[in-house]
Amino acid sequence: MRETVSRDSQSTGAGSVTVQRDGAVLHLVLDRPDRRNSLSRTMVDTLVNTLTEAASDDSLRAIGLRGAGADFCSGVDWVAGNGADGQRPRTGDLVRRIPHTAHRVIELLQTIQLPVVCTVRGWAAGLGCNLALAADFTVAADDALFWEPFLARGFSPDSGSTWLLPRLVGLARARRMLLLGDKVSGAEAADWGLIDRCVPAGDLEAAAGDLLARLAAGPTVAIGLTKQALAYGQHATLAQSLHQELFDLELSCRTSDFKEGLAAFRERRAPEFHGR
Repeated sequence: MRETVSRDSQSTGAGSVTVQRDGAVLHLVLDRPDRRNSLSRTMVDTLVNTLTEAASDDSLRAIGLRGAGADFCSGVDWVAGNGADGQRPRTGDLVRRIPHTAHRVIELLQTIQLPVVCTVRGWAAGLGCNLALAADFTVAADDALFWEPFLARGFSPDSGSTWLLPRLVGLARARRMLLLGDKVSGAEAADWGLIDRCVPAGDLEAAAGDLLARLAAGPTVAIGLTKQALAYGQHATLAQSLHQELFDLELSCRTSDFKEGLAAFRERRAPEFHGR
């Protein structure tokens, strides 16, 4: 069953995030195509609130993230958020606000124990680029462009770009994207390991849908623990990671999906996991 809720911003033209529930898959659609899906404050708040709710929803097994129209996301709407109404933000506004908005979205995508699949066509810039990098799997069309335009606008990077990029593509390529502002095509991004894959634009929805279906049919608890362990291993020693894996193994072996996996192996059939 598909359920759709459009969570609109309070101000006209500020866009919305459409939340669609399709069985065990939650689809989040950035819906502001006339502004290349640039994110208003309320859209970011909606992402934070929806992902927070999803993190404790045991009926969910995967999350899809995409943009409406020809682009994924052109980043934060800085014009609307920085004095467009004639009032200059208070000193320290960014330091107070961003940890609970843009930065919180990146943290949630990275830490939520559900697999996240991001679908990118057209522009993925700034926060939009980092949303795609923070997802577990990103599938891009061959017309996609990934861009970190921070220095071109005169300010330093945020939303996790200095953490995500070096880990995904190494320091040399991270410097080209951040210090020089080089734009990266979908094909280059896949070749670099920045994203999972690049496909022709006409195949994009099918490729992302297939990936979501595979993940949603998997052992959800074990997937979440593995996602957590991969993130932990990025800053842990081998001994620490092995120790973490022991506790993850203990938890996953107590699930119904573990019992089903063993039964399917013995009976030489495909397992039917239920995310429990």
